[in-house]
Amino acid sequence: MRHLLAALSAMLFAAPALAALPEDGAINFQPAATRIAERVHEFHNVLLWIIALITVLVTVLLIWVMVRYSRAANKTPRKFSHNTTVEVIWTVVPALILVGIASLSFPNLFYQNVTPNLGEIAATSKSLLANGKTAQHLAYTKNYFPDAAEKGFVNVKIQGNQWNWTYTYPDLVDETGAAVEFVSNGIHKGRPTDKENYESLTGRTDFDTQPTNLAVDYPMVIPAGRYIRYYTAAADVIHSFTIPAFAVKTDAVPGRLNEGWFLVEEPGIYYGQCSELCGIDHAYMPIEVRVVPQAQYDRWAELMKAGDFDGAAASITTIAALESETQLASTN
Repeated sequence: MRHLLAALSAMLFAAPALAALPEDGAINFQPAATRIAERVHEFHNVLLWIIALITVLVTVLLIWVMVRYSRAANKTPRKFSHNTTVEVIWTVVPALILVGIASLSFPNLFYQNVTPNLGEIAATSKSLLANGKTAQHLAYTKNYFPDAAEKGFVNVKIQGNQWNWTYTYPDLVDETGAAVEFVSNGIHKGRPTDKENYESLTGRTDFDTQPTNLAVDYPMVIPAGRYIRYYTAAADVIHSFTIPAFAVKTDAVPGRLNEGWFLVEEPGIYYGQCSELCGIDHAYMPIEVRVVPQAQYDRWAELMKAGDFDGAAASITTIAALESETQLASTN
């Protein structure tokens, strides 16, 4: 009964959920769901203009050289082998272009790869406001999120296996002190029995509506508007945790713990896949992340701590709207 109430509450206050899926014929990135992805897209757009201008310039120069210095235009060719000015230009200009690209690239790499100091973010935000530096505060909060920083990290360990993912939430512990942990399997394996296996193991009947080679039986669940710190490792061979809409790609390496972070403000369903060749079922090792409001996440966490995995899965079948958090909290 409580599973039904949780599902009905979510449906009642549901909002259209963003589903980040690859589209046939698409020629651009998936819509950005994180500030990391937005910065990557902005950098890509700048590079696209630089590359386009270089291509046009080189094409024009080639055409000019072929016409101006063709055999027809030069019956008697000139006899020289060097031009110092030209050689300096074609050495210095490309070097300056690379320096300019690096000046844009390095800040993005630092932003993506260095886990934020949440205490510093909150303190800097308060300091800017206290000193009346409104414009600087707006610029700062475009990349950093003081409200989320004050709430702390949501920590998730992500382990790659042949061929599924194990998610561990070290901050969610049951009465025995054991952390919430579960295995997430892709429901498509390229076999005729996929639907039968899925329905018999989960009791669900929504197989035909799930995106091929992307859906899983038990997805990773995180709250919207929170800093997510994740750690990756692998049990066997190298895997790669990749979600295009987040611009996140971190290798899971046996014997090594890699770290990353992201923050998603918009609730929805986001998909990715293992991006490191890892064996025969590499194509059937998807990642599904459900971003839900905090109250819905708290409800899911309580069910998971109680060992009710199917009830927890039912509670996030429909993603609630952000404004419904208080209503969902009342159903706990």
